[in-house]
Amino acid sequence: MSAGDICYSLVDSAESMSSLLTSIQNLPIGLPSLFLDLEGVSLSRNGSISLITIFFLFRSHVYLVDIHTMQSTAFSTAVGGTTFKQILESPDIIKVSFFDVRNDSDALFHHFQVNLSGIEDVQLMENAARPRGQRRYLNGLDKCIGLYAPLSSEEKARWKVGKEAGLKLFHPSRGGSYEVFNSRPMSAPIKIYCIDDVKYLPHLREALWRRLDGVWRQKVVEETKTRILESQSPSYELQSETKKFGPWGKG
Repeated sequence: MSAGDICYSLVDSAESMSSLLTSIQNLPIGLPSLFLDLEGVSLSRNGSISLITIFFLFRSHVYLVDIHTMQSTAFSTAVGGTTFKQILESPDIIKVSFFDVRNDSDALFHHFQVNLSGIEDVQLMENAARPRGQRRYLNGLDKCIGLYAPLSSEEKARWKVGKEAGLKLFHPSRGGSYEVFNSRPMSAPIKIYCIDDVKYLPHLREALWRRLDGVWRQKVVEETKTRILESQSPSYELQSETKKFGPWGKG
């Protein structure tokens, strides 16, 4: 199937999960190859995960993994002794984005005991890439796409149209409901919204990563680990006011 300029597959059974795992076997060690995002209803330990969207860079293919339908089957199905849970937990297989990994990690850990590792948080990359003294506040994905993604004006305009159509369906402030992520079959605007969340992440990651020297790259790696640990703690606050601030303050 295709949505605009990109092909995608729905993954909603043990059989299709096995096909996904077969497709992404033998992932390169130490190179970013999977770009991911989660959607859900109050995405956290107190809510639920509806979908995991995966962009497999080396096939230029998106997988919409239906967690709402499969639940634990998505993480326990094995091919050649390897499960999706093991891929998410591998420190050697680089998974990019979780644009602010904290709520996604919170939900994965508490609902399915997934202890994320090998994660690159693009939001932290963007914060680190700014000049000294301009790192106080974190930016969202929309702003980062506008600032850094090497896209034409037409591509950015199409991306914004897709995002806006999705927001109207799920965001309460636009008259929508997050429950739309659990509606089956998924509507075309929701599919496009999910695909659009990941399809430009390779461009964004590349643009930001090359701005960082070795010291700042390591800072991003360590702070991502800190975010994951923070999200797993009993005291983690889903909507904390402090989450709008970057970890490096005025540095």
